[in-house]
Amino acid sequence: MNDFLNGFAVVAQPDVLLYCLVGVLIGMLIGVLPGLGPAATMAILLPIVIQIGDPISGIVMLAGVYYGAQYGGTITSVLLRLPGEASSVVTVFDGFALAKQGKAGTALGVAAIGSFIGATVSIVLLSLTAPLVASWAVDFGPPEYAALALLGVLLVSTIGSGNTVKALIAASIGLLLATVGQDKFSGAQRYTFGSLELSQGIDFVVVAMGLFGVSEILHNLEERHGKPHVPAKVTNIWPSRKDLKEASPAIGRGTVIGFFLGVLPGGGAVMSSLAAYATEKRISKTPEEFGRGSIKGVAAPETANNAAATSSFIPLLTLGIPANASMAMLFAGLLVLGVTPSPALVDENPDLFWGVVNSMYVGNIILLLLSIPLVGIFVRILRIRPAILAPITALITILGAYTLNNSTFDVFLMIVFGVLGYLMKKGGFEPGPMVLAFVLGAILENNVRRSMIIYDGDPTGFVKDPISGTILAAFLLVALWPLGKKLLSGRRQQPAGQASTSTDDVHREDSLR
Repeated sequence: MNDFLNGFAVVAQPDVLLYCLVGVLIGMLIGVLPGLGPAATMAILLPIVIQIGDPISGIVMLAGVYYGAQYGGTITSVLLRLPGEASSVVTVFDGFALAKQGKAGTALGVAAIGSFIGATVSIVLLSLTAPLVASWAVDFGPPEYAALALLGVLLVSTIGSGNTVKALIAASIGLLLATVGQDKFSGAQRYTFGSLELSQGIDFVVVAMGLFGVSEILHNLEERHGKPHVPAKVTNIWPSRKDLKEASPAIGRGTVIGFFLGVLPGGGAVMSSLAAYATEKRISKTPEEFGRGSIKGVAAPETANNAAATSSFIPLLTLGIPANASMAMLFAGLLVLGVTPSPALVDENPDLFWGVVNSMYVGNIILLLLSIPLVGIFVRILRIRPAILAPITALITILGAYTLNNSTFDVFLMIVFGVLGYLMKKGGFEPGPMVLAFVLGAILENNVRRSMIIYDGDPTGFVKDPISGTILAAFLLVALWPLGKKLLSGRRQQPAGQASTSTDDVHREDSLR
């Protein structure tokens, strides 16, 4: 309890408060600008975080960027039918329909309230559950981490949105890239092609800045052209009692869905918003209203994505496992600042842990207070041409890559990954699974090899261990679930086919008579 209260004392420091405010504002701005996203922004900001030096201030700022972007994307989804953030795609359906009815302010107001409630409840649950998860995970050894990393790679590929096969291919490339460099156990050089720069492995920050930063710049320059959008007028910002009463159940369900799906690797804000919207439409007595201006269609996904953005911190801070691409950026930020996320973080560095967690309370209050008044400013920013924004972003990215190790090789490598990321998006491959697999690959390989040393080369030790065996059972369940689902659907169709055949036979007999 003392550590929890001390966390508020840490957040109350002027420099931490300032970085929290800066992170939230940048996050809202990035959420408004379609395409860039929090993961790419955090990748670009990593060199700046290194210069800040203070781990608490740096991570608080990156965290603010992440959850701030969740609400920023709502503004363009409602006003322009243009989701600024992937998690706001679902909000487009009913948010823009409400805007056309002259209820843009109502949609934004409900989204702001739902976002605040979802995030706040999720933070409370995070504060209660994270220390318990950390205390339980202290017993984790190499076998448990290896099994958990393997499950994480699979979940990222199969649970996330998009084509599963392409996600698995991207994850496989990420695992391969994680092996580049000198083998920590034997000292052998792997896939370095005689390059001295590659002998130390590929820097995660370079990969992230290329796949997210450079590729997004190239992609946005291609996509954002044509006639400018004219934003809808914003009036009657605060929703009526009737609107709040109608939205309240959706906000409650969105909070629960977002919290639990946010914890899962591969889940996060995007999946949570989709699941919350689908749930509301399925249980609604008037599903035909969805897509035509239902207030529930705005409240549910916006609440869920903010709740998920918060609960994603649980596996990162307590297990050292990033649940999504944005958490991978925070993982990198912690590492470059000399902090290793693990179950021991709660006890060894309570100021950092509780400082980051408690900063979210403050950050979400700031979001609630600033979200509506700044709508007009953000709408004006939307009119800035991509041809002006892209060179500025590219310059910051290049300088950031160079300052990591003062190496031009890192800059060229970042550009290579940027082009690769651009081609991946053109081909329908999401870079997220690749980046997460790259992070989890090193954890997986190192812990598998350590475990094999512990088990004297006997792989059955993974199954015999109760914790790692349970995690591997979950791995098999997730891996075989699509096949089982397909078999079940096939069995359901077969009786229906037999019934129709027998009915046809009866009709034939009747006709013969």
